[in-house]
Amino acid sequence: MSTNDSRTTVMTVAEGVARISWTDDEPVSVVSHQVAAALTTHHRVEALVDPEDERAQRTATWSGLRREGVMRGVTVNGLPVDRIVYARVVTDVPAHEPEGFRALLNSFLPRKRAIGQFLIRDADERVLLCQLTYKPDWDLPGGVVEVGESPADGVSREVQEELELDLKAGPLLLIDWLPPWSGWDDALTLVYDGGIHDQSLIDAMVREEREIRSVEFCTMEQVRERCADFTARRVEAALASAHGTGGVYTESGRPVG
Repeated sequence: MSTNDSRTTVMTVAEGVARISWTDDEPVSVVSHQVAAALTTHHRVEALVDPEDERAQRTATWSGLRREGVMRGVTVNGLPVDRIVYARVVTDVPAHEPEGFRALLNSFLPRKRAIGQFLIRDADERVLLCQLTYKPDWDLPGGVVEVGESPADGVSREVQEELELDLKAGPLLLIDWLPPWSGWDDALTLVYDGGIHDQSLIDAMVREEREIRSVEFCTMEQVRERCADFTARRVEAALASAHGTGGVYTESGRPVG
């Protein structure tokens, strides 16, 4: 089933699912009205928008459709193209209400990946490093923070899962921005003080062998040998911060300003 109002088209593409499209000159008010009308007979209204069409993206957003992601390789006129998926379902809070408006903004505003790590040292200022199974270079203990999880809680969770250590995050030593690299989006790495410990800490660990091959306290010379260059810079910057001789923000391990 399809309906047309002015230059807007609404078509049923699956049970309970409508797809809406419009021409470049269609007012937002008309598209918004058609979205609301379609939701009286469907549980979902969606639009597939060209990533290059900024005007259509604005129309989708201000018509109350939330951005869900990018569908790759959609066939349009016989050619595979990418399309941004926007949608609204009947249970969404309307965009004119504060909660609905925040959810709408949250659907398209940038989201950065956060990584939590520990700087754990021994009495000789050696740094605890993990040899990982999924990449050749070593790294500080920690990992990616989950959605809705604080970075401080995230680093403690990761270390508990991977090393069975119950460590609480100490003071934040460093925020290091990682630029996009080798297929990864950019990210913020937050390095927390994990305290000063002796060799018995390693003896108490139970490694998650699918991810951690070995663990060792390393000198800075060993850090530079075993880690990627940006990781070695981050470790050095975190150490300087711990000693009160460095800043708390770097980009790829390098001071800014």
